[in-house]
Amino acid sequence: QVQLVESGGGLVQPGGSSTLSCSASGFTFSIYGMKWYRQAPGKERELVADISYNGGRTNYADSVKGRFTISRDNVKNLGYLQMNSLKPEDTAVYYCNVVVKGTPYWGQGTQVTVSS
Repeated sequence: QVQLVESGGGLVQPGGSSTLSCSASGFTFSIYGMKWYRQAPGKERELVADISYNGGRTNYADSVKGRFTISRDNVKNLGYLQMNSLKPEDTAVYYCNVVVKGTPYWGQGTQVTVSS
């Protein structure tokens, strides 16, 4: 079955960096695009970044453009979200997402807290 497992995150100081990973299994990762979402307390889940199946196309929310980088390794079945210059407003639970044959799948999420 399709499984996504996020890792990374934790407590980061403002201005710091962190890298999230998403381990994919149960499907052919290399033929599907991937997305990262986040959800802050009391807010709706929002799309942060997405990447095409081969990594050739990426898109970012305006709020993270220039600070976050999405990437993937189709040999290792891993997706990444490199986050730099983190701000307190980046605090949220971060989720990776794929849509396989029309069905969306989510990981369990990983908490990122940006605070001094």
